[in-house]
Amino acid sequence: MGSAFSGRARRVTTCTALGLSAGMMLASPAVAEPAPWTVLERPLTETSAVPTLDGPEPDGAAGAARTAAATAVSKPRFDVTGDGKTDLIHRTRNGFTFVAPSSGGAHVEFATEGTSTDLDLVPLGDQNATGAPEVLSVSTTGALRLYADASTTSGTLRWTGHGWNIYNKVFSPGDVDGDGRADLMARQYNGDLYFYRSTGTLTAPFAGRVKVGPGWGAYDQLVGLGDNDGDGRGDLLARTPAGQVYFYGSTGDKLAPFKPRKALATGWQVYNQIVAVDDRNLDGRADVFARDLNGTLWAYYGRGDGTFTARAQTGTAWNKVEQFGGSGTVPSVGKTLFIARDKAGTLFWQRGLNNGKLAAREQISDTGGWAGANLSLAYALDGNTLPDLLLVHQGHLWNTSNKQDFGGGWQIYNRLVGPGDLSGDGKSDLLARDASGVLYLYRGNGAGTGFASRIRVGSGWGAYNQIVGAGDYTGDGRADVLARDGRGDLFLYRGTGSATAPFAGRLRIGGGWGAYGKLVAPGDISGDGRADLLAVTAAGDLYRYLGTGTNSAISSRVKIGYGYQTYTNLY
Repeated sequence: MGSAFSGRARRVTTCTALGLSAGMMLASPAVAEPAPWTVLERPLTETSAVPTLDGPEPDGAAGAARTAAATAVSKPRFDVTGDGKTDLIHRTRNGFTFVAPSSGGAHVEFATEGTSTDLDLVPLGDQNATGAPEVLSVSTTGALRLYADASTTSGTLRWTGHGWNIYNKVFSPGDVDGDGRADLMARQYNGDLYFYRSTGTLTAPFAGRVKVGPGWGAYDQLVGLGDNDGDGRGDLLARTPAGQVYFYGSTGDKLAPFKPRKALATGWQVYNQIVAVDDRNLDGRADVFARDLNGTLWAYYGRGDGTFTARAQTGTAWNKVEQFGGSGTVPSVGKTLFIARDKAGTLFWQRGLNNGKLAAREQISDTGGWAGANLSLAYALDGNTLPDLLLVHQGHLWNTSNKQDFGGGWQIYNRLVGPGDLSGDGKSDLLARDASGVLYLYRGNGAGTGFASRIRVGSGWGAYNQIVGAGDYTGDGRADVLARDGRGDLFLYRGTGSATAPFAGRLRIGGGWGAYGKLVAPGDISGDGRADLLAVTAAGDLYRYLGTGTNSAISSRVKIGYGYQTYTNLY
């Protein structure tokens, strides 16, 4: 059975696939025409048990390490269950948004009108004094939406602002200027940080931006804590890719909102997401959660002076969460899996588990049904969570996800790569290399149904026998590309966000890569928002290289599988 997968307006659980009969590729009809495909319905939500929070948190009045006599109160910014504690709003692997109650128990789906996938979620607390919190959603194309009076299941869409894709991180530190309302911060790709004061008016929620300063690109996670140092104003936690954590206390001055940083801890590179949770133990001080690669959630309880207690485990099996609301990571959506074709022409997919490992493979096509097909797997062209399987058949390019024919003439290209958004508009694009080594960029329309006219972006790309990419390797939120030449050298092409010059000058990041017969970019399989890389030796051993968020692009290798010599292609 050839298969494609469908659900709601957004795709949800697995990749799509155009069903081809083995004979079709040889039939050569006069007009390019796809074979029939059938639709296999998939469940709309996770079917296995969801994780819950351990509890209760320790009593804030107990223990000399905490300030029991706190006068300032770190108010919850997303308490929709009414117990005075922040509930966790988050996006899961299938693209849906859920709320995890602070007391534990089943997660509840949270609907966000106007967007199919929430790239990031920013809890704001009660902005209009109604007793219910507001929350922001950031879309892949830069739409910032405010949902008012949130419950466990939804909020009312009250405002939409556009153009926020000029930032790679949008977050709230809490109330910076002391007016009782949580404010907003946003960081540009060049590292400049801006402050947006909350107005309390939901239809015009933020005043004009004020530049805080440059240099904030040094951090791969920026976490808006709320009040941790007891002055009643919002504070900030910042982490470098090397795992150094700094604390920024607030000043109350919107022109210079933060005091000089204080070194707080090292070794936090073990966490793929650090999450603001406000005051979990009700002692008046902001706390923080951190998730490690195994999916364990750890709690650090604030002492009231910009420091935290030793960590305490507060939950396990949280790998299903793609992005926590209030997380400090640069979020991503578009690809967390790869497709493999075996020697018979059968397709399988393997999905990342947000821990650097892979789920068991699943057959997604007829046995032998894709023998000889010219395939590519592109970072989601419609801005959702799942990649698009592309097929070139008799010169026509097909998006098998939505049965879209992009037209003829594509037979002139010997490689297609869909690494994500290269032009800076929030919409995924496509690279195409012709036989002479010239590389072209096709800008996507954000719906997976069309491309703008091609733009010539470089020559000499025929020197590479592998060109791969699926997201951001360097930590700035822009899509990058990796390329291997005939000598086995691997190069990083860092994305710029410019359609006419999408890459900075190439950077050699290592040699000896000729030892691998196959390279594939699976997207983010470690849950930190950064793209990762997989490589297969001639013996069939599978190695992973996790994205580092630096110019080194990838970490040292770790073996995570074997037997991959059975596959002729990885996408």
